[in-house]
Amino acid sequence: MGTANNTVTKKEIIELISGRTGIRKTDVKRVIQEFLDEIINEMSQGKRLEFREFGVFEVRRRAARIGQNPRTLQPVPVPAKNIARFKAGRRMREAVESAPILSDEEPLVEVKAQFTDGTVEPQRG
Repeated sequence: MGTANNTVTKKEIIELISGRTGIRKTDVKRVIQEFLDEIINEMSQGKRLEFREFGVFEVRRRAARIGQNPRTLQPVPVPAKNIARFKAGRRMREAVESAPILSDEEPLVEVKAQFTDGTVEPQRG
C-alpha cells in the first residue's frame, strides 16, 4: 500500500478498510469524510481533540513577530496566527519508534533552511 514516495492516500485507506471489514467503499468513504470534517469543524472552534493511544489535535496561537525578507534582509511584520498541532499518543509513538529506520539517502521529509547569507542547508524533518 502506498505510492513510490511513501504516501498513502485517503482512497487507499478506504480500500483497505473496506476490504478488511466487508463494508462498501462508499459507506467507508462517507464515514471517513465525516470524521475528518468534524475534526476540522471542532479545531476551527479552537477545541482540543484527544484520541487515547492515537494522539491529540489542538490549536495553538503563534504570536506576532518581526520576520526578515530573505532577498532584501528588511524586517517584515508577521501577524499572529493559529496553527494546527498534532502530538502522537503512546501507541502511535511506540509503533513509529519501533519501525525500521528510514535511510539517509531517501528521507521521508526534508526541510531546507535558508540563511540570511543565501546558503541553504538541508535538514531531516
